Amino acid sequence: MVIEKKSDSSQGISKPFGDLRGLRQILFVVLLLYGFLVAIDLLGSSFKLVGKDTAENLITSLDNPFCGLLAGVLATVLVQSSSVTTATIVGLVGSGSVPLNVAVPLIMGANIGTTITNTLVSLAHVGRKEEFQRAFAGATAHDFFNLLTVILFFPLEVFTGVLQKMAQAVAVHVPRVGGKYPNPLKDVVKWLSKNIQKATEEILGLEQGWLALAFFLIAIGLIVMSLYYIMRVMRSLMASRIERLLNRSLGKNAFLGLIVGMLITVSVQSSSITTSLLVPLFAAGLLQLRNGLPIMIGANIGTTITALLAAMVTGIHGLEIALVHLFFNLFGTLVFFPFEKMRMMPVWCAERLAELAVRNRALVLVYVGVVFLLIPSAGLFIYKMLQGP
Repeated sequence: MVIEKKSDSSQGISKPFGDLRGLRQILFVVLLLYGFLVAIDLLGSSFKLVGKDTAENLITSLDNPFCGLLAGVLATVLVQSSSVTTATIVGLVGSGSVPLNVAVPLIMGANIGTTITNTLVSLAHVGRKEEFQRAFAGATAHDFFNLLTVILFFPLEVFTGVLQKMAQAVAVHVPRVGGKYPNPLKDVVKWLSKNIQKATEEILGLEQGWLALAFFLIAIGLIVMSLYYIMRVMRSLMASRIERLLNRSLGKNAFLGLIVGMLITVSVQSSSITTSLLVPLFAAGLLQLRNGLPIMIGANIGTTITALLAAMVTGIHGLEIALVHLFFNLFGTLVFFPFEKMRMMPVWCAERLAELAVRNRALVLVYVGVVFLLIPSAGLFIYKMLQGP
């Protein structure tokens, strides 16, 4: 009897310690996620420091739909945020600086350009073959979904103007109240990011270009470190039973993933953050790509809230382009999401590309450089040359 009581006592003591250990791990993951979000914000700031004026000049200097599409891609790559690009476009359209028909392709291009962030995040796993293959496939699935959506809707819009007409019909019935709603998470992330930027500027005393490089290097260091430890802790926290439960619930109900993606993105006002948060889960094998894709699709819809909020304080034309952004993402979801074979197209493309990337890492740089930089830059350069002085 004495031995039995001792055994019960020891179990009673060990269980709280186990619970405390689990709690510490969860708190550590929360801290790491906070550091990761700060790093993403800092990464965006590094690009904005040298690219914001260039991006706005690109947006206001074009009247060709195809070049508008390319400018939307490049502008978003330069500022590392589709939210910034779309909010800028809404403001310019609302003020009459950019016509609505010119702004529609810019919005589509912004959807492509925003996917570069999670693709860059996946490079943190490049040193570990299997992890990198899963991470890169997870990141580029979002790329392919947005590319396929643009391939489908861009020519349709050019020839029919259907999105623009729908937005104009709806905008007249939408009340505009103005203002912004509070976002404590975004404020907390911005607070630390701004303080890091301020401290870096004061300590190093660098000029704009070099300062942007310093921000970029600090952000990459934070991303690599946070992802490494997030993966280690998540693997110990998420036992195989929990992993199976996560994939089973999302696998049975893809609509749940869509809602999750929308809610996370609305709360942080950034699809890049939502999709980047999935990369370590893909890399660790904790989330299957087919189950994570609906979250990415939901993020596309959720990110339209930023443009809609910006449109609340603009004229009716600003609201029209914000609605175009919403309709574009809604219709893309309606085409690809309900049918599994259609939904698996981006997954198949991403997995094939990841297989090639693992065999030859240089392909990753070629892919990022060609899709996000070379094609948009070369297309705009040729357009400018043809326009003449």
